[in-house]
Amino acid sequence: MTATEDHRLGALCGAARAHGPLHSVTARLSLAIAIAIIVGCGAGTASTSAQNGLAPISDDTIGRANIPAGYGTLRQDDIAIRLELQGLIVRAIPLDENLIRLLTPDSYRALRDLQESNKQAIAAVTRRTGGRAPDLWYVSFFGVEPDVHFSPMELVITSSGRDFRALEVLPLSSGFGEQRLKQRETQSAIYLFDDAIDLDQPLTVAFQTVRSEDWEQILTRVERERALVRARASRPPTTN
Repeated sequence: MTATEDHRLGALCGAARAHGPLHSVTARLSLAIAIAIIVGCGAGTASTSAQNGLAPISDDTIGRANIPAGYGTLRQDDIAIRLELQGLIVRAIPLDENLIRLLTPDSYRALRDLQESNKQAIAAVTRRTGGRAPDLWYVSFFGVEPDVHFSPMELVITSSGRDFRALEVLPLSSGFGEQRLKQRETQSAIYLFDDAIDLDQPLTVAFQTVRSEDWEQILTRVERERALVRARASRPPTTN
């Protein structure tokens, strides 16, 4: 997602490679230790929670977060899965708390606000599924050509050999239900899926005939940033 789309998302909230993932535990620990040493020894200028105004740990409505908030540097585009179709671009971002805490503070707040503004609808789906909180994804559709039709329910996520379709779609933009896009228009929604999608493993996102397996590459970036965030959070605040 571009910087412009980051800005649009923040406004909306106010209105409403290397290779694949590190499969070895030893490799993951080695990466985390190495990055922590580099960050600890360097005189970097990574922001701390005190500097950006975020508490070290913010509210965790699902009780799964173990990444401190306020230390991330990733952009939404860094964790977005992008699909390019005829006249249309689809972007999908998982809203898992541990993942979005790796984003810059502004992007983190924007995505958290999206969830907060739709918490009643999300709670209703949770009750309907026996108390299991659904997996949330932010999905946007961008029109490259004029008068493009899109069918929201054609988005499919394949994880651990299983196909997932949305249990519910919560529109975030007023024209979403029309399922048509003007040129350079964006329509977006929160998609609610069964909670069995495994973000720690490669997965596939498909829309109509186009599929993306980019999550495997994104995972490498995510693992690196997790280690960096923990290293930044462990450093004592600097005093002037």
